[in-house]
Amino acid sequence: MVERGGNPVSPRKDDELKHELEGQLRSGRPTHAEEAYEPEPPADDDIRVDPGGPVPPPGEARERAQAETEADTLRVELARHLERTSFPADRRTVLDGLEAHHAPEPVLEAARRLPDDGGRYANATEIVDALRSGPAG
Repeated sequence: MVERGGNPVSPRKDDELKHELEGQLRSGRPTHAEEAYEPEPPADDDIRVDPGGPVPPPGEARERAQAETEADTLRVELARHLERTSFPADRRTVLDGLEAHHAPEPVLEAARRLPDDGGRYANATEIVDALRSGPAG
């Protein structure tokens, strides 16, 4: 059955729009030279706003929330600087991968705290869990 809905765009205009978007779709990035429409990346000295919402009152709840936020941040950084093909990985493989991808020093310091007991990690979450449960973490 043929759908007979109204289309506000003529076939010619539709083809023009497809042609305009073709470069962007193939390249995976905008192709226009107009910078005003592109979001500006955050600067190094921009104030970081915690997207987690309201801050819990002082005490155990706040400490738990801060620890969870730090763990999430570390997990994101690890995932950003380690390739999927690196896993499963031991401590040495994690450190080598982070150094090869120029990970920030705090991420390298955290990875250096991983136990050197031959443990293997399937993903960034397991690395963070090992750091949180380990005696040095």
